[in-house]
Parts: sequence; structure tokens; C-alpha cells
Amino acid sequence: MAKYFGTDGFRGEANVDLTVEHAFKIGRFLGAYFERDRECRVVIGKDTRLSSYMFECALTAGLSSSGADVYLMHVTTTPSVAYVTRTEGFDCGIMISASHNAFHDNGIKLLNGNGEKMEEKVITEIEKYLDGIYPEPPFVTGERIGRVIDHAAGRNRYIGYIISLATHSYSGKRIGLDCANGSTWQIAKSVFDALGAETYVIGNSPDGTNINRECGSTHIEALQRLVREKHLDAGFAFDGDADRCLAVDEHGEVVNGDAIMYICGCHMKRLEALPNNTVVTTVMSNFGLYKAFDAAGIRYEKTAVGDKYVYENMRANGHGLGGEQSGHIIFSKYATTGDGLITAIKVMQVMIDRKTALSQLTEGLEVFPQVLKNVRVVDKDATMADETVIAAVRKAEEELGENGRVLLRKSGTEPVLRVMAEAGTKELAEAKVDEIIDAMREKGLLIAIK
Repeated sequence: MAKYFGTDGFRGEANVDLTVEHAFKIGRFLGAYFERDRECRVVIGKDTRLSSYMFECALTAGLSSSGADVYLMHVTTTPSVAYVTRTEGFDCGIMISASHNAFHDNGIKLLNGNGEKMEEKVITEIEKYLDGIYPEPPFVTGERIGRVIDHAAGRNRYIGYIISLATHSYSGKRIGLDCANGSTWQIAKSVFDALGAETYVIGNSPDGTNINRECGSTHIEALQRLVREKHLDAGFAFDGDADRCLAVDEHGEVVNGDAIMYICGCHMKRLEALPNNTVVTTVMSNFGLYKAFDAAGIRYEKTAVGDKYVYENMRANGHGLGGEQSGHIIFSKYATTGDGLITAIKVMQVMIDRKTALSQLTEGLEVFPQVLKNVRVVDKDATMADETVIAAVRKAEEELGENGRVLLRKSGTEPVLRVMAEAGTKELAEAKVDEIIDAMREKGLLIAIK
């Protein structure tokens, strides 16, 4: 298991878990690693966190001191960095963001030249260097020192690309946007305005400390209120770096990632545009989604949690649609990562194509009540392997049978275990989750419930 990098980069509290020294050394390593074969070009984007500017400077210093030319996109989205990396021939893309986390956390996401999550073999080499196993690469001198170049033009090209994907004018549509005080705080409105929508925007006043605070896809209540108060046709909420999108229908009800995959999957099947008639999900997708796909005649595959694993499956098997309940939705024809703006545009396309309100597009999807609790434990692996905990999971599975399920898994980005159950009622699901947590408490494995 990686020591520093999880399923979505190196993430932690700024200057505690992830320090400027880490950032500088990651830059040093990447510059030297890619400079071995050719002149290295790296593009960097960041979100609006106070520490993002600090980490941008540290990465830039490390990269340029190893001979790499650094192109700065400034405040932008993770998908835009992926797009620019793959379309403009960069060796590597870096996004500085902790996604949906609070402002005091930050992260470094690495992308390869194809705009995909960096290969594990490179991550392993970086971790060895951070641990002092590899010697320090030499500092370059003279004309070999890398240049630092403003590349706001790359962000503008991405915006143009996103606008080009829309198949209809949004004239007459009243749309709410929650930008999470993050990466889309200027981009989202410019896209929807250009397409003709009447836009109402919240979460667009970043101050360095309010990213994701009571706003965005993890606090969607603010967007629900906006849609209801303004009587909007729909709303879209992004997370801090905009690789996620959740929707809100005209009644102010949440349309999560599972529902978005159902809406788009059914529409693509109707248009005979769903490759392999298959949607890729993670094990966290709702039991009801699979029943709805069965009824619609759509096949599905399940991966471990993480859009990284969803995309790997899609790429290996030629699938065109996949994602997570949390709102990471990947349309592989258009992007190599989850892209919140593309997701919003694709949902709008279905609404306009079908001449149907968003609430009606989810008909046929019956969501099973789900309870998810995050627990801090003494040792994640030991807890997962504990016989009492395993017995509690099996007992819950047997009692639910075909009318629900339970899932115990390790978080890839936080030091917690996630305990989840789905059942016919929320009360039953919560009872099963609590039984598993009680087993952890009984064995002295539990620290706290988040």
C-alpha cells in the first residue's frame, strides 16, 4: 500500500501531512524523471485554497530546478488540467487540490501525458525518493534551468471545448450553479451564460478558506434552497476541483451520481450510443440502480471505489459511461477523468432532447435507503480481518438476503473505514450498520464515529 499517495493523489493537512518540502521534492523528482529522455514540459493547475498558491510555488521551484519548463494555468479545474495535458503534448499534469475536503487540507494529483491518473510505477518511484531511498538529482545550471510560463490560455481553450460539446441552446432555461467557492467559481457561469441559460450562482466568492464550506456537492442543501426559492429548472453543484457534479431537479430534490448514470445511460442506449450497452459503477452504487439497469436492459460492471478504477475498467474494455454515486461521472469519448461541467452539459442534453423535466427522467429508478457511517479505528487492516467484525458483516448479509446489502471498506483518501448498508427501510439499514460498528467497539477496535 502506498505511503503517501492514495487513490486520488497525495492528500492531507497542509504543512502537516503534506508539506512544501514534499511538494518541492515531488517537483524535483518529476523534472529529473521526464528530463532523462527529452525536454520536460509540465502544466499545473490549482484550486482556491489558501495553501494552493504555496504548493504551486514549491512545485514550480522543484520542477524548474530540475530542468522542466512549467506552465501555470492558475485557478482551474482538475478536468481542465487533464484536457490540456493530453491535447497540448505535456509530459505531465499536476493539479493542486484536496477535492471535496475542507480548506486546511490540500493535495497533489498527478496526471500522465494522456491526461490519465499517473501510473503506479511512477508513484512508487516518487515514494522511494521521498523516503530517501534514491539520491538527490543534481540541480541544473545555466540555460538548462526551466522556464515558468503563464498558461491561462490553456484554461480558455478548455472552456471553449466544453461549450462545443453542448448540442442545444439553453435559452429559456433557468439554471442554478453551486461552485463550492472552488475551481469553477468563474468557469461554470461563463459556460452556461455562453450557452444562453439564465444562471443563478452561489459558492462563487472564494476567500482561500471557504472552499466546500456549506456549499458544493458535499453540502448540496444550499443549491436545493436556491432552486426552490427561484423556481429554477435544475441546478448543478460541483466540488472543490470540479471533477464531481451532483444535480438538483426542479422540485429541489437531489439527483446523485447513480441517478445521473441512469439518466444518461438510458438516453445513450435509446440513441444506440452506449458502447457495449454497459455502464461501469463502483461497489458503492445503490442496489436500486442495478435493478433499474436490469429493467432497462443495460449491463453493468463494478469496480473498487475511486474514479481511477472506473476509468481503468472503461479504457480496458471500451466502455463509454461510468462513475460513482458521489458524482464522479466519466464520459470516455470526451474526457479521461470525471468532469463536473461535462456531466452538467450531458444532463442538460437529455432534458432538452427528451423535452422532459429532470424529475421525470429518474422514473424507473427506485433508490434503496442507504446508511453510511465513517469510523476511525485503531488499525484499518486489523479491523477488516477481525473475526468478530467479519461475523457481524456475514450476519447482516444473511438477514438482508436479496432485499439489501452491506459493505465494509477502507477509505482511499482518509484514515477511516466506511460501513454501509442498504435495505428496504432506513431504520433497518441503520440497524445493520450499528451492529457492525458495535462489533468493532466490543473488540476495542473503535476510536470514533465521524
